[in-house]
Amino acid sequence: MDPTRKYLETQVRTASQEQLLLMLIDGAIRFSEQAKGKLAEKDLEGAHHLLIRGQRIMVELVTSLSREIGDEIYGNLVRLYNFVYFRLVRANVQHAPEPIDEALRILGSLRQTWAEAIEKSVAERRGTLPRPEVAISASRLSVQG
Repeated sequence: MDPTRKYLETQVRTASQEQLLLMLIDGAIRFSEQAKGKLAEKDLEGAHHLLIRGQRIMVELVTSLSREIGDEIYGNLVRLYNFVYFRLVRANVQHAPEPIDEALRILGSLRQTWAEAIEKSVAERRGTLPRPEVAISASRLSVQG
């Protein structure tokens, strides 16, 4: 087995749920950026495969959501993940980079928001912060329109 692949498999097996979430978002960002490059090169087949990988990650994110996070946050995340999914579908159908740019803006914001929430949660578990409720701002996790 390729050492890089073995390393990645070990990372996934030993990652916490929080780390897996960030890894998935990072993967969606990476595949989307690579797909933009393939579109610029006029490699439609390469772009297609990368966009499909990004779409699959978004489906995984939606299906792995738990309603335990609260109805408002759950609904906002479903809408955001679906928005990104359909931007990647549109980019794939239209062979256009603009929908990818829209998806990347949302993915970047999601990644930053999740990283901050995870950091706060981990700090609370360690007892290094007072115990205020960790909540993701609903306004930061919504799609307008």
